[in-house]
Amino acid sequence: MKDICKVLVLFASLSSFPIYGQQENPFGHALVPDTIAVVWGDWQEWGEQRGMYRNPIVPADYSDLDCIRVGDDYYAISSTMQFSPGMTILHSHDLVNWKIAGHAVGDLSQISRAMTWREMDRYGRGVWAGTLRYHDGRFYVFFGTPDEGYFMTSAEHAEGPWEPLTPLLAEEGWDDCTAIWDERGRGYFVGTCFKNGYKTYMFEMAADAKSINRSSARLINEGNGREASKLIYHDGCYYLIFSEHREGIGRYVMAKRDKKLTGKFKEEKQLLLPCREANEPNQGGIVEGKDGHWYFLTHHGSGDWSGRVMSLLPVEWVDGWPMIGDRSQGEPGTMVWQGKVPLGEKSEEEESEKLTLQRSDDFDATQLGPQWQWNYEPRKEMYSLSEHPGWLRLKAFIPLKQGVFLTAGNTLTQRSFRSRHNEVTVKLDIRHTTDGLHAGLAHFASQSASLGIVNRGGQNYLEFTQNDNRQQSIAITSSHLWLKSVWGLDGMSTFYYSIDGDNFVPMGQYQLSWGYYRGDRIGIYCFNDLSESGFIDVDYLHYPI
Repeated sequence: MKDICKVLVLFASLSSFPIYGQQENPFGHALVPDTIAVVWGDWQEWGEQRGMYRNPIVPADYSDLDCIRVGDDYYAISSTMQFSPGMTILHSHDLVNWKIAGHAVGDLSQISRAMTWREMDRYGRGVWAGTLRYHDGRFYVFFGTPDEGYFMTSAEHAEGPWEPLTPLLAEEGWDDCTAIWDERGRGYFVGTCFKNGYKTYMFEMAADAKSINRSSARLINEGNGREASKLIYHDGCYYLIFSEHREGIGRYVMAKRDKKLTGKFKEEKQLLLPCREANEPNQGGIVEGKDGHWYFLTHHGSGDWSGRVMSLLPVEWVDGWPMIGDRSQGEPGTMVWQGKVPLGEKSEEEESEKLTLQRSDDFDATQLGPQWQWNYEPRKEMYSLSEHPGWLRLKAFIPLKQGVFLTAGNTLTQRSFRSRHNEVTVKLDIRHTTDGLHAGLAHFASQSASLGIVNRGGQNYLEFTQNDNRQQSIAITSSHLWLKSVWGLDGMSTFYYSIDGDNFVPMGQYQLSWGYYRGDRIGIYCFNDLSESGFIDVDYLHYPI
C-alpha cells in the first residue's frame, strides 16, 4: 500500500467497524465484528454482496447527495457542475442498488450563457449541492450556483418532465441550500452565504416554492466552513444537519435542532467524526429505511481521481439526536464499511428488478441514455441519433481555443468507476473526417488524455495526447476504429486501439485525475480546429459492470 501510516491508523480502528448481522448491539442495529481491512481506494468489493453491502456502495463521482423516501422508493440527487443535463436524479428500492432516473435541469442555458458551448466558463462551478423534497404529491429540487444564485424546479414524477427553472435568489456567493414545509404547509428555505463567513439564513418560502421572502432572512448558523445544510423533521423537532470544517481536524457532520422552524436553533451536537482515513464522509441525506432503521446516504468529501464516492452509514436516534456510524468506542461515531441491505418487505417489482446504474449504450434508442452528460450545454444540431440509425453521429465544430480539449463543445461523458477492473470500448466509423478534425476516447477532469483520430490534409493519424500535447502518432487507413481504456483501483489507464475489433494494441498510459471538484470522466469527443466540417459515427460504448 502506498501510505503505510494510513494503513496502521486504519487497522487500529478496524475492530470497531461493524457490519449488520444477527447479534444485537446497544444501538439498535444488528451488528457483528467487521473482519475486513479497508484502505481507502483499495476496496476489492463494493455495493451489494449477497444480501450485505460494502462501502462505497457506488465507487464513482456521485457528490453532494441528498436522499428522501417516498412510499417504498428512495430518491437521491447529485450535483453536476457544468455537465448537461444537470442535477442527476437517482432511484433505489433498498438504498444500496441505484439507477439513474434522469436529471432535473434539462437546459443549462436557463442558468447562464456561461454554461453553454458558446462560453464554457463554469468549470468547478455551475450546479452545486441541492435538496430533494416531496411535498403534496410533487417532487421539488432546490439548488444553487456560486455565480448566479438559487433555483427551484418541480415535477410530478422523479423521472420528469421537470418544470423550467424558477430563480429564487439572484445573488452570487451562496451555496448548499435546503427547504421544508411545516405541518401547516408553510414553506421555509435555508441557504448559506459562503462569501460572508459561511452565514446560514432561514427565509420564508411561498407554499408553491416559487419565491422566497428575502427580507425575512434570519441567521441560524455561521462559521467554520459550515455548509451542506439539510432540514429534516423527526418526533416533534426540526433538525438542521450540516457539515463543519476545522483546520487540522477535517470535515465532519453536525446538527442543530429546535421545536419550531421560527426558533433560534441553539441546541447543537456533533454526529460523526471527521473519519479522515475514509476521506471524510460528511454530506448527504438522513432517511428512514423500510426496515425501520435510519441511514445516512453520504459522499466522501475529500476528492480524488474517483471523485466524491457514495456510501451508506447507519443512524441511531439517541436522546433525540441522529447519531451516525459506529459508536461502539464512544460518540461521535466513525466510518462503517459493511452492512446488511435495508430491504424491509419487498414488492413484486423489487423481487424481479435489481436496479443497476446504467453505463453501456448501443445508441439504438431515440434519445441518449441517462448515464450520459455533455461537457456544458451542447450545440444540439451537432449530434444525431437518427441520421445513422443505431449509431450516434458527432459533428465537428471549432473549439473556443484551437487544440484545447476542455474548450471543445461536443464531448459526451459519463462517470468513471473505481473498482478492480474497468474496461471501456468504443467502435467508431471514421470515413467522414475532414482536415483538422479530432475525435476519439478521452479521460478528463482538470487534466486530460485521449486516444483518437486527427485528420491532417486528408490523412487520418492515430494520436495519443496528454493535456493537449501529442505523445505518439501513427498513420491509419482503416474505415473503422475500436478504442479502449482499461484501468483498475489505482486509476492508471492504458489506452488501446484495434482496426478489426479483436486484436488490440496498447498506445499510451494516463493516471486518472481529480479537478474542478470532479473525479475522472470517460468521454467521446469530436471537434475540428480548422472548420465546421466532418463527423464520426459511434456504434457503441461498452462499459460492463
